[in-house]
Amino acid sequence: MDVIQLSSLDHHFADFISRIEGRSCDGLWMAAALASYVACRGHVCLDLASYSGVEILQFHSGGEPMQTPPAGSWKDVLSGCEAVGFPGDYTPLVLDAEGRLYLHRSWDSERRVAEDILARSAWLPGAAAALDSGLDRYFPPAGGEEDLQRAAARAAITRRFTVISGGPGTGKTTTVARVLVLLIELSEGNVPRIVLAAPTGKAAMRLKQSITDSAGRLAISEATRCVLPQEVSTIHRLLGVIPGRSAFRHDRDNPLPCDVLVVDEASMVDLPLMSRLLDALRADTRVILLGDRDQLASVEAGAVLSDICAGGSTGSATHDRPAIVHLKKSYRFSDESGIGRLSSLINAGDGEGALALLRSGLYDDVCWHPLPPAETFAESFTTAAGKGYADFARAATPLDALAALERFRVLTPHREGRHGVGNLNRLVEAALLQLQLSGSPASVLKPVMITGNAYDLGLFNGDTGVLSVTTVGDVAEAFFTDPDSGMRRISSLRLPPHETAFALTVHKTQGSEFDAVLLILPDLISEVISRELLYTAVTRARKRVEIWGDEDVFCKAVERRIERSSGLRDRLRSEGRS
Repeated sequence: MDVIQLSSLDHHFADFISRIEGRSCDGLWMAAALASYVACRGHVCLDLASYSGVEILQFHSGGEPMQTPPAGSWKDVLSGCEAVGFPGDYTPLVLDAEGRLYLHRSWDSERRVAEDILARSAWLPGAAAALDSGLDRYFPPAGGEEDLQRAAARAAITRRFTVISGGPGTGKTTTVARVLVLLIELSEGNVPRIVLAAPTGKAAMRLKQSITDSAGRLAISEATRCVLPQEVSTIHRLLGVIPGRSAFRHDRDNPLPCDVLVVDEASMVDLPLMSRLLDALRADTRVILLGDRDQLASVEAGAVLSDICAGGSTGSATHDRPAIVHLKKSYRFSDESGIGRLSSLINAGDGEGALALLRSGLYDDVCWHPLPPAETFAESFTTAAGKGYADFARAATPLDALAALERFRVLTPHREGRHGVGNLNRLVEAALLQLQLSGSPASVLKPVMITGNAYDLGLFNGDTGVLSVTTVGDVAEAFFTDPDSGMRRISSLRLPPHETAFALTVHKTQGSEFDAVLLILPDLISEVISRELLYTAVTRARKRVEIWGDEDVFCKAVERRIERSSGLRDRLRSEGRS
C-alpha cells in the first residue's frame, strides 16, 4: 500500500477524538484519522490488519511519515482507550472482536441492518398446494432445467426478506411482477399494500415501466390488475424528507403503511439509507430487493447488496438466512452476444481475455479503439461523439431529443481531466451547437442531469432532461419525461442544481440503459477504475459498446476489484447460523 495522505478532515477528526480521550496516544490518533480516511472512500469500518504497518502523512506536515503499529498491539492500545468502546458501548469509536474499528454511527447502522434482515428471514406459513399451483401457472416447469425465476418467486412468497440478484436482462422485474400477482391472488381478498421504490427518479421510472409491461403480458383478472401498484417512489420521497433535518417522517415510531416493499437497483443503496429504510417498516412487512451484485456499490458508505449476497451460503437457489437467488440466464444477451461475453470475462477478472475479445472483431456489438494521443484526442472524440449524437442534434422537439438520449451516451470514470466529464461535455456541446445553429432554429437543446433533490418539483438527483435555450435570450425551459403525462415542462429558473449531460460518469448511469455506449478510459489507472466500473459501463449498453482506452489500463482495471471493509456479511453468516 502506498503512503496515505490524510486530508484536513481526517486530521481534525483525529484531533477531536484525541481531545475526547484527554491524553496523548499515537495509536488512537492514527486509528481515528484512518477511520475518517476509509469512511470517505466508502468503507464502513477500518480493518486494523489491512492498515497495519502502513505509512501516513499528516495533512499539514511535510516531515517523515508516521507508521501504524502491528494489528495485535494496535488493537490492545485501542482497547484501553476511553474514546473506543466495544459493540454495544456508546462511544465515538467502536472496536469489534475481529479488529474492525467503526465510527459509532456506522456500527449502529450495520447492526440495525443485520438484525432486521435476520428477523425477517424465517419461513412463513402458507398453503403449499395453492402456492405450487400459482407457481405452475406463472412459472411453468422447465423440463428438468433449474428455473431460478421460480425459485426466486418461491423465496419471495415464503420469506419476509428476499434478494433477487442478476445482471441486465435476467428477468428480475419480470419475476417480481409475477410475485406481486401471486401475492394478490393468494391473499384471499385481504389485498396487501404494495409499495415500489428505487434510489433515483430515473430508476423509479424504469421500474414502473417494467412492472407495467410485465404485468401486461400476464393473463390475470381485471380485479387483480386494478390493485397492482401504479406508482413508484424514490426512497427519500417514500420515507418523507423533512426540510432542514436529517431525519425522515417515517421511522420506527411512524412506520410506512406497507405490507410488501420492492426496492429496485438495490446496489445503489448505501448502508445508512438501508438502515433508515428498514427501520421505517413494520416487523411483518415483506421486503424484496432487486439488483445486480456485480455492479458498482453505492457512492456513500457500504456495499450492502454485495454484503447481503455474500452473507448467505453459496449456491444458486434459495439459502436459509437470508433468502438469496442469483438469476443467471440472460434473455437480452445470447451466447453469441459480444456484450454478454465481455461482461462475463470482466466479472471473472480476465483482462487479457476481455481485451482479446474486444480486439478480435468477431462481434458487431463490441469494439476496441486505442486511446488517441493528447494532440489528436479532441478531434477524434468530437467526430465520434458527433456521429453518436446526430439524432439529438436533429431533434425537432424536446420529446425527440429525450428519445435520442436513450440511443447513445458517452461514459467515463472521471469528472476532471482531458478524459473527464467536464472536458468531454465541452467538446460535444461546442460541436453540436454548430450543427444545431446551422438549421437556424428558434432554440437549441442540450441534455441536463439534476444533481440535487427538489421534492416540490418531483425532480431528484440523477434525473435527466433537456434544456431548450432560445437564440434570442428568452428564459429557457427544461423538459423531463413523466410516467403519467409523458412530458413535464419547467422553467429553468426553478431547476434544482444541474449540469450538462452529454457525457456522464459511470456512477451516474446506474439505473439507466442506452442502445449504444461510448466508454472513454483515461491513460492512467486510478483508484476509481475497477472491474465493477467496467462491468457497470458495459452493461449499460443494450446493443453496442465501444471502448477507447490504453490496453494496460484496461487490463489492470479488470484485475482490480473494489473491496469495502464491512462486518455485515460476517454478521449475517454467524448470527444466521446461531
